[in-house]
Parts: sequence; C-alpha cells; structure tokens
Amino acid sequence: MMAVANTVNLWPRNITFYSPTAAPHTPGKPFCFRSRRQNCNTNSVDVYPSKTSDRVLLDIQNSGIIACLRAQSAEVAIEAARAAFRGGISVLEVTMSTPGVFEVLQCLVQEYPALSIGVGTVLDREKAKVALRLGAKFLMSPAMVKGVLDDVTEYQALYIPGATTPTEILSASNAGARIVKVYPVSALGGVEYMAAVKKPFPHIPMVASQGITMDSVRQYISSGAMSVVLSDAIFDKWAMCQRDFVLVNQLATIAAFTAKEAIRKNRESHSQTQP
Repeated sequence: MMAVANTVNLWPRNITFYSPTAAPHTPGKPFCFRSRRQNCNTNSVDVYPSKTSDRVLLDIQNSGIIACLRAQSAEVAIEAARAAFRGGISVLEVTMSTPGVFEVLQCLVQEYPALSIGVGTVLDREKAKVALRLGAKFLMSPAMVKGVLDDVTEYQALYIPGATTPTEILSASNAGARIVKVYPVSALGGVEYMAAVKKPFPHIPMVASQGITMDSVRQYISSGAMSVVLSDAIFDKWAMCQRDFVLVNQLATIAAFTAKEAIRKNRESHSQTQP
C-alpha cells in the first residue's frame, strides 16, 4: 500500500496529509483487518495507567477531542474511523444509531487495541452490556442511565453520562461518574454556559457536546472543558455521503492539531497565572 501526500491550504495552516491508496472494498468480503498496532498513537505521558477507565480518561485529557461517528452503514463507519485514526484521532465513539454498530465496534477494537474506542447514545442497560462485552472502553449517554455505572465498573470501562443543569452535573458526579458530558451545550448558551457551570464545579471533569465547530474548540477548552465532542466537524455529512475518506482524514488531522494546540496554550496560560 502506497501513501499519497497532499498539501492543502486549510485552516489553521498548511498541513501535509498522507492518504493511503487502497483497492475499494469488494461487497461480500470481510473488511475488518487484524490489529494495526503501528497506527496507534502513543500517549504523551511517561507512565500509562493499567486500568482501562484511567487510560481512557487520560486519552480524553491529552487529546481534547472525542470524535463522534454516525454513518449510514457499517462499512462506511469503519472506513471513516480508519481515516480519522490516521489523522491523529485517539478517542472515538460510534453512535448506537449506526447500522451494525456492534459489528463496527468489534472490528475497530480488534484493529486498534491501543486506542480509546467506545459507543455513544447508549440509552439502556442491556445494550450497554453488549457493548462492554465486545470491548468498548467507554460509553456515552445524553443523560444518566441507571445501572450503567455499575456495569462499566465490572469491565473497568469509563461511563460519560450527559447532564444539562448544575443539579444534574453534581448528581452524576456524586453517583460516581468520573467525567460528565454537558449536553446540549450549544443550545444552552455555548462557551458562556460551559464557563458558567464549570465555575462552581472545578473538581468535576467535563466534556462539551453538541453543535461544536472546529473554530470554537479552543474557546471551549479555555472555558474549562477537558474535551469537546466533534461530529460533523470531522465526519462531514457530504464526505460521508460521498465516501470521501480523504476529506475525513484531512478534517481529523486539523481537529487533532487544533485541540492539542488549544490544550498547550491553555496549560501555558494557567502556568503563567500561578504564583
């Protein structure tokens, strides 16, 4: 397999993308490969936790992005995920609305065992258990789903429940959630709302989710979000419809770079304010 280098003038700067040229998938034949350990990103810290939930939490903190993937078919989902991983994405959720979501999960977990791959929009405990048995390292929900916290503990996975109000955020944390998704953040006021709910709860890690664009990633992280959920900003609807995985790869590369720069600048800003 050869790699083709394409340099395009996309925000925030010129970035060279390497897009593999491979033969198209033949219908009826398997499109899931064995472990691709060489494609897995290494973490930026020296000591990597042994517990799965700790590793996922660290990946979320260091990457600043949870890529949210929904697709029209299992095959498209797998190819889009591969393109995103090549672009530097290390934390990815596949939504329950994706056809064959468990097939997709099983395939990606097998191919990329070192990455943090989970399932999103989990609304009931039974499907949560299926996802965990198939290797999901984390689960996400738009609200707190009763019993899921107990299930993820058994599998040493991470649960990220959604919360809207300060009461819901605190309740989720007190129930045992190690990180909470603020959802739907854009509808609630965006960056300003994120900053407002973070002030009384500086000890609760939060993920900003819903309607976040590439150019607002830095604002959310500087306002207190540990990470942001990016969906269409990476898995562009037109690109997914046209199966343009080169574009998905390019958007993923930009997203990964943007988030890491935002984290770096945020840490520099905090270190300068320290006495």
